[in-house]
Amino acid sequence: MDLLKNLFKGDKVIWIIFLFLCVISVIEVFSAASTLTYKTGDHWGPITQHTVIMLVGVLVVWITHKVNYRYFQVIPVFLLPLSAILLLLVVVIGNMTNGAARWMSIFGLQFQPSELAKMAVIISVSFILAKNQEENGANPKAFKYIMWITGVICALIAPENLSTAGLLFGVVFLMMVIGRIPFRKLALLVGSLLAIAALAVSVTMLVPDKADNGVLHRMSTWKSRIIGFASPKKDIPAAKFDIDKDAQVAHANIAIATSNVIGKMPGNSIERDFLSQAFSDFIFAIIIEELGLVGGGFVVILYIWLLIRAGRIAQKTKGNFATFLVMGITLMLVSQAIINMCVAVGLFPVTGQPLPLISKGGTSTLINCVYVGMILSVSRYTAKLEENESLNSQAKVEDTSINKDEIIAEESLA
Repeated sequence: MDLLKNLFKGDKVIWIIFLFLCVISVIEVFSAASTLTYKTGDHWGPITQHTVIMLVGVLVVWITHKVNYRYFQVIPVFLLPLSAILLLLVVVIGNMTNGAARWMSIFGLQFQPSELAKMAVIISVSFILAKNQEENGANPKAFKYIMWITGVICALIAPENLSTAGLLFGVVFLMMVIGRIPFRKLALLVGSLLAIAALAVSVTMLVPDKADNGVLHRMSTWKSRIIGFASPKKDIPAAKFDIDKDAQVAHANIAIATSNVIGKMPGNSIERDFLSQAFSDFIFAIIIEELGLVGGGFVVILYIWLLIRAGRIAQKTKGNFATFLVMGITLMLVSQAIINMCVAVGLFPVTGQPLPLISKGGTSTLINCVYVGMILSVSRYTAKLEENESLNSQAKVEDTSINKDEIIAEESLA
């Protein structure tokens, strides 16, 4: 037991949440990867690959949580320019997946540059907010620095992955609210974004279906998703419903509708054979189909629990950087999870956001494991500081009691 305590330090609750998510991931990806099994003809190939990635992810968490969180401040120095270069390259030499160039291969290894960019931005914003905290709030200069960094990276991500760019910008905005950026600047930013969004939607709706617009070739996809979400066909009789027109949403709805309180049990999903992204973007629908409302609710509780626990860790930290880093990372993980789950149940337009630490993935899974390791690193060193302060205060009390005993002894001798 002592060996485990020495190996796995940091907040024990975060470790438990992480391990629960890993177990759910292995079980549900094994069940949901039937389409990959059919394509490759290898029954064990997809789950073996995913299990290896998850094991590597556990190792990544363990290594990262051993690093002093102060060293994370230097990461953006090289990761920001590297991310910008890779995001430019992915447009030129990236691999097309579902009509979008989000992946690139180097020496046979595939990864998503946007995942590295998200990490660089979160750490950069945490550092800027920490260094610009004043008595009455953050220095107004912090807003300018944050907007330059976030704006450039989001502009590079958006053409091929608009949902990721929007998610990143939303998390940065929440971090600025927590970091006490002047309200006037935030209000002006919100107003500007609403105006830009209205203009963008208007332009998108004018784009012809299946149009090839070069860099903005994804606009026809955005248009179909906006129309599909804004005009749901819930009043159409089942016999007349075109299930092939929007197959992902339709089969996700069927998976949820055919479930019950305890589900069909792992391995018994039917819709996994019809959902093209059952193991990734729509894995929450498969979780509900197989584990029922109980399993789906448990997954939701795990992410909420992660947010609450991380908030407590952030409150206990001794430095501003640690506070903003923990909150930024947690907001990224939980916000992405909420979007994924809302898409699966039809409460949000279809996006390409996987369910953090559960969906099958390579780059995203490992980066998310780094995030968890960073949270554990902060909690570990915070606990260590609290322990040292407790020992110091105890030593002071003992010194005081010894001094009192010496004074009493001297008085009695006198």
